[in-house]
Amino acid sequence: MRLGLDIGGTKTDVVAVGADGAIVERVRLATGFGAEAVVATALDGIARVAGATGRRPLDFRSIGVGIPGQVDIATGSVSHAVNLGFDELDLGRRLADALGRAVKVENDVKAAALGAYHLMTAESGHTARSMAYLNLGTGLAAGLVIDGALWRGARGTAGEIGHIPVDPQGVLCPCGQRGCLETVASGSAIARQWATDDPIPARSLLAAAEAGDRTAQAIRSLLVDNVAAAVRVLVLTVDVEIVMIGGGLSNLGDWLLDEVRRVLASWAVESPFLASLGLESRVLLVPAGFPAAAVGAALVGAPRPGEQAAASAVDDEEQRVSTWQK
Repeated sequence: MRLGLDIGGTKTDVVAVGADGAIVERVRLATGFGAEAVVATALDGIARVAGATGRRPLDFRSIGVGIPGQVDIATGSVSHAVNLGFDELDLGRRLADALGRAVKVENDVKAAALGAYHLMTAESGHTARSMAYLNLGTGLAAGLVIDGALWRGARGTAGEIGHIPVDPQGVLCPCGQRGCLETVASGSAIARQWATDDPIPARSLLAAAEAGDRTAQAIRSLLVDNVAAAVRVLVLTVDVEIVMIGGGLSNLGDWLLDEVRRVLASWAVESPFLASLGLESRVLLVPAGFPAAAVGAALVGAPRPGEQAAASAVDDEEQRVSTWQK
């Protein structure tokens, strides 16, 4: 059994995943703010799931964490996690010291990509060898999975398509460029353009658009067009077989999927080249409520076959030395 955590800005999702890939236990709790609170939340979640499954943390085959920010996967350190209230945190080491075992740490979008790929292949039986997970949350980013493994690129920025400028005269993006894709197709883009007291601005936007508000309709159209553009970018640059849409805006459900497919199909009518790619048939939606990042984190924590063989060899050698010393 493996254990995975998705540490988000407001909640932390913790799952235990069985040998067959199914979720055995799941716990959700509020995420603390600040480095110490984040570590405490993670340890609390691990303890709760361990207790619910009748195991100790040491009994899990692996433990992995998905978290926002820039992650050094070699050391498990996290930086620039502004929404969590810290700039630097040696999370992997802190958890390992507290638990007495290794803990692997991964960026949350990349972890979610693995979780979505697992759902698509292991649970649905889909045979695609490549997939992009398009995360539509506060920002916009993608995770790429090729033959079951994450593709990070030369410097770990593969999939950062939210920072591709689509309007040079557009608003200033937090990355320092203007008119990035993220500024027109994300939760923050909706919040910036549509003032509302609703805690879920997208919900208010769609309601107003349905009621005939022309400003809301224009913002809604811009959102859909640019989500479709993100799908097109992923297929044209990496030629993935499937693009799975997840993140907070994916809770818009079938409406969003149908609208994105409609836009992609309309582009195909105008372009024989795009028509040959079948873009609209390559888009799927992560089911509502599926903890993709937590499941992916459990998979991130799993050693690769080569690592497992090396670990077994070390264990065997340690056993031989221990026997000789006795």
